[in-house]
Amino acid sequence: MEITGLISALFIGVLIGGLGRLVVPGKQRISLLMTLLVGVVAALVGTFAASAIGVANTSGVDWIELALQVGLAGVGVTALTKSRSRQPH
Repeated sequence: MEITGLISALFIGVLIGGLGRLVVPGKQRISLLMTLLVGVVAALVGTFAASAIGVANTSGVDWIELALQVGLAGVGVTALTKSRSRQPH
């Protein structure tokens, strides 16, 4: 992977992670770094899932792939928020 690919993945991860936080109601107690990591993982898994079901290569914007990525990021943000709320402070 080239440096431009890495920078693109991080940028897309930030966007997907941020959108994932927006779709989850309430306050999420996870850091910006965790949001970025959730976003990057959700972007990668969402791209893989879109390829697996055959909707990754469409003309124009890949709305189904984007929806998968944001949905996965929302699930990741929710899971991290719930796991953090169960830990003693």
